[in-house]
Amino acid sequence: MAIYDKPVRLLMRQMITEMPISPGQVVSRDDVLNWFATRYSKIKEGTISAHLARFSTNARSRVHHHPKPGEDDVFFQLDGSHFRLYNAATDPPPIGGGTDPEPPLPPPDDDSGLDTTTFAYESDLRNFLSKNLHVIHPGLRLYEDEGITGVEFPVGGRFIDILAQEVSGGYVVIELKVSRGYDRVLGQLRRYMGWIAKNQAEPGQTVRGVIVAREISEDLVLACSGLLDVQLFEYAMSVSVKRIQG
Repeated sequence: MAIYDKPVRLLMRQMITEMPISPGQVVSRDDVLNWFATRYSKIKEGTISAHLARFSTNARSRVHHHPKPGEDDVFFQLDGSHFRLYNAATDPPPIGGGTDPEPPLPPPDDDSGLDTTTFAYESDLRNFLSKNLHVIHPGLRLYEDEGITGVEFPVGGRFIDILAQEVSGGYVVIELKVSRGYDRVLGQLRRYMGWIAKNQAEPGQTVRGVIVAREISEDLVLACSGLLDVQLFEYAMSVSVKRIQG
C-alpha cells in the first residue's frame, strides 16, 4: 500500500525529472536515498533500493520485483552503488521479469516420500521456499509491498535470501545454505536482522532469524544455543510416484 499519494515507482520517475538525471549522467544509490529522505522520508531504504533494482535493466534481482517491460526499464547499473539511464540503442536487452509458472505445493499431509536429495543450486532452494513458507511455520508469508518482494531483499548493498513476515507482522530473515551450514553464517544472519530492525521494522515489530541448510553443523548448533530469536532447520527433498494407467 502506498504511503503517499503516489506509489514509489512513480516517485522514482519524479526523481529523475526533478534532480534532473540526464542521459549518461551517473547517480549513486546515496543520491537517490538522499532525494527520498528530503521529500518522502517515510519510505524505507530497503523499498527504495528494491525499486532501484526493479528499474535497473541489468540487475539480476529485478526479476523478483515484477518489473513491467518497457515501463520499468529505466536504469543501467554500473556497479553495486552507481547507475545511469538505460540506453536501448547501446545497452543489452533488459533482464526479463517473468515468474515461475509452477504453483506452490500444498502443505504436506504425510511422509510418503521415497527418497531424499539436495537442491542443485541455492536459487532453487530459495525459489521453492519463497512459495512454500508454510513448511517453516504455518502462516508465514513472503514480504511484499508495492510489487517489491522479500526474495533477494536488499539490505545495505547485500541481499537477504528471503524476507518473510509472520501473521503478527513481525519480520523473519531467512538465510539459506544449499549444503552444510557452518557457524559463520550466524554472523551474516544477525547482521541482516540488525539492518531490518534498524531500517525496516516499525516500533513493536519483532525480527527473528531462520537458517535453512541441508545439514546443520555442530558448531552452528552450539553458536545458536540460547538464542531465542534464531531457529535452525535442515531440509530434505522428498520424491513420490503416482501410477498412471497404461
